[in-house]
Amino acid sequence: MNHGFITVAAAIPSLHVADTRYNVNEIGRMMSEAESEGVEIICFPELSVTSYTCQDLFDNHHLLESAGKDLAHLLCQTSTLDIIAIIGIPVHEGAMLYNSAIVVQHGKIAGVVVKTYLPNYDEFYEKRWFDSSLQILPSREQLGEHTITIAGQEIRLTSEPQVFRTASGVKFGVEICEDVWATEPPSNNLALAGADIIFNLSATNELVGKHRYLMSLLSEHSARIISGYVYSSAGFGESSQDVVYGGNAIVIENGTTIAKSKRFSIEPQLVTAQIDVEKIRAERRRNSTFTTVTANKRANARIVKMDAIKDRAFKLTRKINPLPFIPEEKNMRESCEETINIQTFGLMRRLTHTHCKSAVIGISGGLDSTLALLICVKAFDNLKLDRKGIIGITMPGFGTTGRTHDNAVSLMTSLGITQREIGISESVTQHFKDIGHNPENHDVTYENSQARERTQILMDVANQTGGLVVGTGDLSELALGWATYNGDHMSMYAVNSGVPKTLIKYIVDFFAKNLVDEKSSATLLDIIDTPISPELIPADENGDIKQKTEDLVGPYELHDFFLYNFLRFGFCPEKILFMALRAFDGSNDKAGKYDEKTIRHWLSTFFRRFFSQQFKRSCMPDGPKVGSVSLSPRGDWRMPSDATGTLWNI
Repeated sequence: MNHGFITVAAAIPSLHVADTRYNVNEIGRMMSEAESEGVEIICFPELSVTSYTCQDLFDNHHLLESAGKDLAHLLCQTSTLDIIAIIGIPVHEGAMLYNSAIVVQHGKIAGVVVKTYLPNYDEFYEKRWFDSSLQILPSREQLGEHTITIAGQEIRLTSEPQVFRTASGVKFGVEICEDVWATEPPSNNLALAGADIIFNLSATNELVGKHRYLMSLLSEHSARIISGYVYSSAGFGESSQDVVYGGNAIVIENGTTIAKSKRFSIEPQLVTAQIDVEKIRAERRRNSTFTTVTANKRANARIVKMDAIKDRAFKLTRKINPLPFIPEEKNMRESCEETINIQTFGLMRRLTHTHCKSAVIGISGGLDSTLALLICVKAFDNLKLDRKGIIGITMPGFGTTGRTHDNAVSLMTSLGITQREIGISESVTQHFKDIGHNPENHDVTYENSQARERTQILMDVANQTGGLVVGTGDLSELALGWATYNGDHMSMYAVNSGVPKTLIKYIVDFFAKNLVDEKSSATLLDIIDTPISPELIPADENGDIKQKTEDLVGPYELHDFFLYNFLRFGFCPEKILFMALRAFDGSNDKAGKYDEKTIRHWLSTFFRRFFSQQFKRSCMPDGPKVGSVSLSPRGDWRMPSDATGTLWNI
């Protein structure tokens, strides 16, 4: 395990029915291939040593003996490999025959897991040949006397849950095919007993519609037990006498499929993936339901320790999403609509509760105020209120450019709201005289005086009109403290407080293409293309924006990546840096490319600002939570304003 990642594989080997020597040779070949690719744990299909479809041949002593002998051959051939392999084999003891999985490493069998639920319906007849783990004699087991010999090795046979622990501390459990389809799968107890990953050896036949159901089942089960789930199911080579086995190698992490094989392939397949065990453990810790069930259930399991392995170079091959707040393209419309509806519904409730006659909002021509205005318009339309009750105020100052001012006026005009323009240059200049500040000194006082003057105007106009000031600041700005305290930091309802900067562009673009008239759409698209700026410093000699936010605090796509992984999973700076180097290596055309020096610099900036600016978040206005990350002191994030960020220095 490196930075919490463990490399696993689900294998679909070439297979001959009842040819145990051929089958173990193929298993050994794939174990060697997987080890060369850095795989730490590999899972093979159900009964992969013999094949699943032997039928009454399972009653034949010669087949069972051959399986044991050829397994011994496999263990000898792979004894120098560090990889942990989970292999399916029939195991017999006297009159009992068990459909089993054995866990092997360095030529030794660490444990045997017996299938619990034997399907005996429709095309399945497993009870004709096999016995359940529930039939293992408990009295002998409790005395510690219940051992059997497999491939010349004496192994404890048990029906109690077993959790295997690697030398790096990863814990995993094993279940077999039907077990996961049961009402109470063994993996429930295994997860509660600490297993981070569940491996399933399977032989699932193909039927029309069954694969879709299987994927849904595995995804939902993995999410419910908050685990990694590695599924390896029999493929080409199994008997097609009455059914077909299409081969499924699937790796899922907490409900999300991260790797998957091609179905109906005649070639062997090795599907590798890197599961983030730290992420799984973080999800479990923050999920009070999981911890409550764990405490109440008190699931116990026998812990089986695996051998240490040689140090090996680790390369993160897993794709890391550089834009974690942005939904996948196929879900973009639904996610944008849902975000808009959450924001709108929250504002509607606040408007009806306060009986406000107007909504007052500062319109700068930038992204944040644009989205807030669009939400106001939608809220008024839903409440069947006249849009003239929305009072948009543009407040040009020392740094306002023609482009942003024109866009602000154009958008308010096309949307049909009440417009007011109140310049702040004169009043702020008087304020500088009052406090004795040199207006040529463009310091923080120069900037914040303008922000506070604008907020004062909005608040006073709201008082005049019996209105409510709608805030425009977003989640990313809250994280960085990029807001003037008691300036744009303050409002009466902050509709954007749960929306990160990277997502706002997509939502405004969605409005432009789906929800507004043609003229408004053209303005919105130009706003999206405008550099992000507070416009508190005079423009350059060409009248263009001189003060660009991302030049000062860093790229928002980096900060949103840092914010998501820090807040959502509690990752340490070293891991966030490690992941960011993969996420922003240029392989994703939707995100920028940054070198380690750049990422490290802005990561340091992120943590410095995040810890120093908590005091602004401690008294932030009400606003709706939109996604899985929120900084509301009344909701998700409670941190002392004087917490020290020394531990997060990088």
